[in-house]
Amino acid sequence: MVSRITIILFQVFLSLNLHPAKAQAWIKAGYWYSGSDLPVSDINSTLYTHLICAFADLNSSSYHLSIPSSNDRFFSAFTNTVKQKNPSITTLLSIGGGLAKYSTLSAMAGNSTHRKSFIDDSIKTARHYGFQGLDFSWVSANTSDNMDNMGTLFEEWRAAIAMETRNSSLSELILTAAVQYSPRLDSGSFPIDSIRRNLNWIHVLAFDYYMPTWANFTAAFAALYDPDSDVNTDFGIAAWINGGLPASKLVLGLPFYGYAWKLANPNENSIGAPATGPAVTEDGDMSYKDINNYFKTNGAVGPIYNSTYVVDYFIVRSAWISFDGVDVVRIKVSYAKEKALLGYVVWEVSYDDNWGKTKRPSSAICH
Repeated sequence: MVSRITIILFQVFLSLNLHPAKAQAWIKAGYWYSGSDLPVSDINSTLYTHLICAFADLNSSSYHLSIPSSNDRFFSAFTNTVKQKNPSITTLLSIGGGLAKYSTLSAMAGNSTHRKSFIDDSIKTARHYGFQGLDFSWVSANTSDNMDNMGTLFEEWRAAIAMETRNSSLSELILTAAVQYSPRLDSGSFPIDSIRRNLNWIHVLAFDYYMPTWANFTAAFAALYDPDSDVNTDFGIAAWINGGLPASKLVLGLPFYGYAWKLANPNENSIGAPATGPAVTEDGDMSYKDINNYFKTNGAVGPIYNSTYVVDYFIVRSAWISFDGVDVVRIKVSYAKEKALLGYVVWEVSYDDNWGKTKRPSSAICH
């Protein structure tokens, strides 16, 4: 009887130790993309608590992390560089992203040997480059098998991180993931139970609901609310919480960019107006600083604020541009606070205009 009790207590101890450490009270995070035009040394890291370096890729045969030689010097110096302005900043390395191969990620997640290779190398790479955490961004996962395998991956990843911590004098690595705005998919759902047990938090990508490359009408591409559809941030956040994930593990994604539609008829220019495709750029995507420049150089009137969806837009002849201005960002940050979320994360830091969007919400939430 004594030995059985001892075994049970030992299993409870292991279970407790596999849980991620409690995150801090409020997170102000930002992704920095290696393909941006912003040098790491120019990032104003004082405006953030966490910075996420994106992206490491995955080798399709070894399932080790793959960092192009052109990025190696940026990734290896990332943490030390951003800590020069903010010694307390926490850095994470993000793996995957929108350009990562679905087939490689799916093959890795679906095979125990491949998962072990990936997990072990991710921890080794994070330590080698000086990152304090890892972020998993498999945005193309779309089947129930993908989701089941992702849940298993998170279990094994957290166990490996916990073991590495016990066998070293290093602080435990943070483990996060970038996810869709809602846990629900047509063919399954994100592994909420595994996420709750094994991740420190998730970055909810609450944007790209509509894009001019496929939506033939103007839209609030990052709508906080939508009275006529479930495709909005408030619905998605509620779905995560109602599905069993605590609000304290949700970090709200904020887009520092927008989209330009070409109006079919410039006289029909409200949200939902007919459109014929992208405007201004090939895909219609524009950074916040480019939107500001376009606004100024074209003498646009506005922007127009829509409180129903919580979005800004302005019109220049046949171009209709939707984006989140400073006040919209402030409202969304306040929403995150009201819902007791863990914080916010921006995509991505180079898109800001002289740090204007980052400074304003940051000053509004200081304690």
